[in-house]
Amino acid sequence: MNTVIDEKEALSRITRFCSMAEHCRAEIEEKLRKWGLPGDAIKRIINTLEQESYVDEARFSRAFIRDKYRFDKWGKVKIAQALRLKHIPEAIYIPLMSEVVDQEEYQAILCKLLSAKRRSLHAESDYELNAKLVRYALGRGFEITDIGRCIDLPEENE
Repeated sequence: MNTVIDEKEALSRITRFCSMAEHCRAEIEEKLRKWGLPGDAIKRIINTLEQESYVDEARFSRAFIRDKYRFDKWGKVKIAQALRLKHIPEAIYIPLMSEVVDQEEYQAILCKLLSAKRRSLHAESDYELNAKLVRYALGRGFEITDIGRCIDLPEENE
C-alpha cells in the first residue's frame, strides 16, 4: 500500500536518514522522488537540509573518497567516476582527492593488490601476466603510471 506523504513528514524522515550517514544531494533527491513528492517540494527540502548542514557535498565527497580508497581499495579514476555519477561537481572532489589520498599509501595499496593478484594468475609468459595485472588494476580504477611503477618493482617476497 503506497501512502503519499506530505512535505513536513518527508523532511522529518529524510532528516533522520541524513543523520545516520553521509548522503549527497542526488541520493536525497532520488529518495524524495520515489516518495512521490513534487519538484518544488524536493528543492525546498534539499535547501533546508543544506542550510541545517545535514547535506554537504564536500563532506560527503571526503568521506566517500576515504572509504572507497581505504576499505574498497579503489583507484582515483574509479572514485572520480563514481562521484561524477552522483552529480558531485569536479570543483569539489578533485581538490579533496589529493587532500584525502596519501600518495605513498595509495602506491602501497596498489602494489599489495597486484602482488596478491599475481599469485592467483596463471600465464604462459611474463608479458601475458603483466597484461592481466594491468587490466585488473585499470578495472580497480588505478592510473597506468602508478600501475607501471608497481609492476616494474622487483619481487623480493616470492
